[in-house]
Amino acid sequence: MKVYLSISLIAIAALFLSCKDSGKDKNPKEKPPAIVDVLIAGPEKIAFSLDVNGTVLSDEMIEIHTEVSGRITMLNMPDGAYVAEGTVLAKLNNDEIVAELEQLNSQLELARKTEKRLRDLLKVNGVNQAEYDAALNQVQVIEANVKITTAKLDKTILKAPFSGKLGLRQVSNGAYVTPQTVLGSLQTDKVKIDFTVPETQASLVKIGNLVKVQNNGSSQSHEARIVALEPQINTASRNVKVRALLNSGSLYPGSFVKVSIEQVHNGISVPTNAIIPDAQSSQVVLVKEGKAVFTNVETGYRTASKVELLNGIAEGDSVIVSGMLFVRPNAVVKVRRSMKPEEVKP
Repeated sequence: MKVYLSISLIAIAALFLSCKDSGKDKNPKEKPPAIVDVLIAGPEKIAFSLDVNGTVLSDEMIEIHTEVSGRITMLNMPDGAYVAEGTVLAKLNNDEIVAELEQLNSQLELARKTEKRLRDLLKVNGVNQAEYDAALNQVQVIEANVKITTAKLDKTILKAPFSGKLGLRQVSNGAYVTPQTVLGSLQTDKVKIDFTVPETQASLVKIGNLVKVQNNGSSQSHEARIVALEPQINTASRNVKVRALLNSGSLYPGSFVKVSIEQVHNGISVPTNAIIPDAQSSQVVLVKEGKAVFTNVETGYRTASKVELLNGIAEGDSVIVSGMLFVRPNAVVKVRRSMKPEEVKP
């Protein structure tokens, strides 16, 4: 009898507990809204910098060669000297060419006298047209030969093609040289810097923009102005080649330098932790009418602490910057603090 009574009591207790639990399921407690901090999107100055490697080159630089072979009879190439455009740097032995030119000039003088005499006779029918034409042709042939010989003579005289500084002389007076022989070098004092930037950052470089150039091992920086861009992107490296001219200071051609490109403009940015990366696009969470709204955005420049937003939000939008782990789409949120861009700590 006692056994049956115990079983009945247990059954009643179990039934009571199950009814109590079912009552709880029917009226569950609502979860409290997530507490978040928001940033009021607004325009601010966005500074972006990019450091790349560059090489210093002379604006104009050549190796000095002769156009013809011969023995040097005059050499005017002091080591490291400055020379003006047109200065005679070297002369080759040209005695034979000078003699040939004198011979041609004598022949030309005689041919011109003959042509003049026959022209006068032709006017009075003293000679036929064929004889005069032959004399005129002889004058034209000799004149052409004089031009050819003069050009040969000019090739034996080496002149500076532009004003600049000579390098170290490689030959001595009296040496026999060929067009393959390097006599020295000539370069201008003005230098240019060639560097490359990634394709994704090509918008940072524009003709006329200033960049900072710093030589390795030196704390001093120089300014250079961008003067040209390669019109085609390198398909192997996906880089754009850029050329800048040094405005101030001096750098040795051939030096390895660091080029700093800086850009400051107005835009909207958010802390990096406010961006939700996605396979297709990036997202931020906005607070609209007290609810969380996940929005796709297009990002721009990035720094260690901030990301520029190009599209997806407007000025005045409230962007969640903390408490995002507890936020769900369209869930009610409670704003604990609203901040302006300048109040957000990096």
